[in-house]
Amino acid sequence: MPVLVSNLQAEVELEDEMYDLIVEAVNCALKTEGYGEEAEVSVVFVDDAYIQGLNQQYRGIDAPTDVLSFAMQEGEPFPEEGELILGDVVISLETARRQASEYGHSLAREVAYLAVHGVLHLLGYDHGGEDDRRVMRNKEEEILARLNLSPKNSGK
Repeated sequence: MPVLVSNLQAEVELEDEMYDLIVEAVNCALKTEGYGEEAEVSVVFVDDAYIQGLNQQYRGIDAPTDVLSFAMQEGEPFPEEGELILGDVVISLETARRQASEYGHSLAREVAYLAVHGVLHLLGYDHGGEDDRRVMRNKEEEILARLNLSPKNSGK
């Protein structure tokens, strides 16, 4: 499962372990959902200004957000065979740092959560309605628990 991680920001310093954790989190989410080696996801770390521009351009919201997902297969069935490029997950590390502080857990846990959340969006999950939100939240927590990042292990 190719997971490509890029850092386009300089506001939040990242340790090498963060890159490894994100690859592990994305792979765990994909494996949990039944995807194998053919699935590819790109994760891009940005700052608030960058993600605000994307949020304005694609969602009409002129404010930073924590994570945006851009699915390559949106509305189309996934191919039966061959390479499967799922899409891009864009995470604002400035927002993630603020949220980690607000929620009382580590930046690593917050960024892993946002990566998993973004991947689930790429796979078609949504949280528009209460039932959908509950299903998605349960999936996120199941995956984070597999990574030993459940709330009881992360200070939240």
